Amino acid sequence: MSFDIAQWIIKIPVLLFAVTIHEYAHGRAALALGDPTAKLMGRLSVNPLMHIDIVGAICLFLFNFGWAKPVPVDIRYFKNIRRDVIIMSLAGPAANLLAAFAAGLLIRFLMLPLEIYLQALLWLILMNIGLGLFNLIPLPPLDGSHVLENILPRGAGQKYREFARYGPFVLIGIILLDNFAHTGILSRILIGPMFHLAHLFAGDNLFSLLPLLRQ
Repeated sequence: MSFDIAQWIIKIPVLLFAVTIHEYAHGRAALALGDPTAKLMGRLSVNPLMHIDIVGAICLFLFNFGWAKPVPVDIRYFKNIRRDVIIMSLAGPAANLLAAFAAGLLIRFLMLPLEIYLQALLWLILMNIGLGLFNLIPLPPLDGSHVLENILPRGAGQKYREFARYGPFVLIGIILLDNFAHTGILSRILIGPMFHLAHLFAGDNLFSLLPLLRQ
């Protein structure tokens, strides 16, 4: 990984943006489904500092996979709890993928000859896809775990929920093993789909930007 200060200056705002829209989308979806908890607690906000989870942010920044501080949700407000939890959970990853799609359109159709602009677009598409796909993994506390829990039959969902207490430790362990012991667990699951989506959104222009990752 490069520690060039110029890339840090670009990646930090991109990281904050990706995390913010992810959590804001969760809160906005919950509100639309009848739950005002995030709004009442001041978490329905576009202020990045309201949503940063330190460990998740470090993982996203260093490894392009991470998570944010979950917005508070009270599922008792939902009319159809299982369905509405799934909708609310998918809203965050959907917001990231939508942002990545917008960045991909700019890469495809508006390649200005400014390196800082091109680097910003590259990190926008990669970090947003990375955050979106990573959070779809059905491992607590990621969004995918809430989706799976509410798709499973109730008995299986309850057993899965009991596993949730160990989820963060398993998740961090996998990230560390993947990046330092080179087990390639996350790489096998996510890197292929991540770059496939990036290419789908941005077209062949994406390949001309990839060398910027090594600067």
